Amino acid sequence: MTSDAEPLVRYAVDRGIATLTLDSPANRNALSSRLVAELEQGLAEAGKDPAVRAVVLTHTGGTFCSGADLSEATGGDPTANPRRLVTAMRSLVESPKPVVAVIDGHARAGGLGLLGACDIVLAGPASTFAFTEVRLGLAPAVISLPLLPRLDPRGASRWYLTGSVFKTGEAQRIGLVTEAAENPQEALTEILEAFRKASPQGLAETKRLVTAEVLRVFERDGESMVAQSALLFGSEEAREGMLSFLERRPPVWAAE
Repeated sequence: MTSDAEPLVRYAVDRGIATLTLDSPANRNALSSRLVAELEQGLAEAGKDPAVRAVVLTHTGGTFCSGADLSEATGGDPTANPRRLVTAMRSLVESPKPVVAVIDGHARAGGLGLLGACDIVLAGPASTFAFTEVRLGLAPAVISLPLLPRLDPRGASRWYLTGSVFKTGEAQRIGLVTEAAENPQEALTEILEAFRKASPQGLAETKRLVTAEVLRVFERDGESMVAQSALLFGSEEAREGMLSFLERRPPVWAAE
């Protein structure tokens, strides 16, 4: 088990690229309060470092991010987790440095919100994706802030409503990932070399252009999505859904 002394998000800088590595494999890089705080701290460091040209967000283990930490979600303030995730996603969108997610593992629920908030997403062949909220009595509310402006509407309906697992080719088709890469590290090298040739001002101002609509959605819908998520997290169906997940059994409302 990871000790409190070990970071859950590792930060390193090399040749002008800051790499943030989600490193909490024991709970599949779930979005605990501590992991999110360390992610935001790393983004802030990269953002103020003039030597950093871009940020890479990646992971250890077979899961990029499993979404909310349900051990925290089952008690306390129901707005805490959705607000935490909104803050983390907005930090990615608002970072003055372009953020490239590189994944070769599973992404679920809130983990897809992180991907939606990144500027470029490279996904390897081991990657799988699912909006699992519908199976827990929840809805992908706050993660829709960065995702719906970027996703194909029919694709969003298909995968939001079923909660089924899909792979990299479909993720690229609907706009969840930029490139379904057989070798994501090779694809990353090409992108990072392009960033190193770009001016810091050019990158920052161009990112402002391509994220403007996403930020407008955060401004317009952020509070209502937090409220909806909190309402659902506090519901009887969601409590049963999360408890059944933790107990590895079907929820009582699942039909045969």
